[in-house]
Amino acid sequence: MPTPTETAPPTATAPHREPERAPEPAPAPAPDSVPAGVDAEQLEAAVGKVFGELGVNCTAPLIVLGDRLGLFRTMAGAGPLTPAGLAARTGLVERYLREWLRGVAVAGYLDHDPATGAFVLTDAYAAVLADDEAPTALIGVFPGLAALWADLDRVEGFFRTGGGMGWGEHHPALGAAQERFTRPTYVHGLIAAWIPAVEGLVPRLEAGARVADVGCGHGLSSILIAQRWPRSTVTGFDPDDAAVARARRAAAEAGLDGRAVFEVADAAGYPGEGYDLIAFTDSLHDMGDPVAAVAHARAALAEDGAVLVVEPLAADRFADDFANPYARIGYAISTLVCTPSSLAQTGGAALGAMAGEARLREVLTAGGLTRVRRIAEDSAPVNLLLEARP
Repeated sequence: MPTPTETAPPTATAPHREPERAPEPAPAPAPDSVPAGVDAEQLEAAVGKVFGELGVNCTAPLIVLGDRLGLFRTMAGAGPLTPAGLAARTGLVERYLREWLRGVAVAGYLDHDPATGAFVLTDAYAAVLADDEAPTALIGVFPGLAALWADLDRVEGFFRTGGGMGWGEHHPALGAAQERFTRPTYVHGLIAAWIPAVEGLVPRLEAGARVADVGCGHGLSSILIAQRWPRSTVTGFDPDDAAVARARRAAAEAGLDGRAVFEVADAAGYPGEGYDLIAFTDSLHDMGDPVAAVAHARAALAEDGAVLVVEPLAADRFADDFANPYARIGYAISTLVCTPSSLAQTGGAALGAMAGEARLREVLTAGGLTRVRRIAEDSAPVNLLLEARP
């Protein structure tokens, strides 16, 4: 039963007004003066663009608060809620909730009914912000933005002097956000579609295959593979000992009984051979010498084994990336994280996260994997998926 502070359900005598979409933000104020030689309309458009970007960036901490405080989860499926009603459900302070609700609503994430003062998180936005298991979940990305700011001074130094930093040297929020963001992608993509698209692989996994997960990070992909195909064994390799320690804890908590194990090792020097599958899940572009990593994978493959490469979707020509909805995120992360990762290692190839299919094929071919085909289109689209064999 709704509390007195919540919006009552619609009745025959008091019809409910459907929530209205928050109005589009007003354009930024036009500049008071136009510098000589600058087109006034272009200047106004530039001011509006940057002003809008400031709004986007200022909203991000509100999204993180909504996640941390469980506000999106509380609002999911709850229908219209006033600030007082949300306070009653969460035990949080109404005055802060009122301001938060308004800030998130004017950003377009919530619907608002001016007649009742209530706010609604639609089912569509709930699938993006409130449910970590949904294939459309993106909420896990936002906490990682703090890491990008925290490490910015150090990255600035690389612009001046060269060098780089590995994933393990970044603020811990980055790895945690990467793991949380990729979980639904790997559950609904890697496990359900991408691995099954590798020719002849699923029967081998069902019978009991050997898998190497190179650049495994916190071990998410390794653990999911071991859980889905319990007769197979997965070994995850990563040069970051802290990441490997975390992966080992996660495997133990999942009760995998040695079916998912993790070792600290470089991509061009990990032990073992006869692997039916060697996976590079969003890791090849981070490596200092990706050709050497591919050559080592070729040598470690079993007969008729395959390499699966999962990389961010990018065009072969930069000019075409302007139409790529992922490119803006991809180039930003590549600048701040992926390129520094490669330049911190021997080789320093610095492929970048947005290398594109043609460049990736060159790397695979140079490493001895000459049969390369594109598989399972990613529905997002965010990822480029390649199967490679000798």
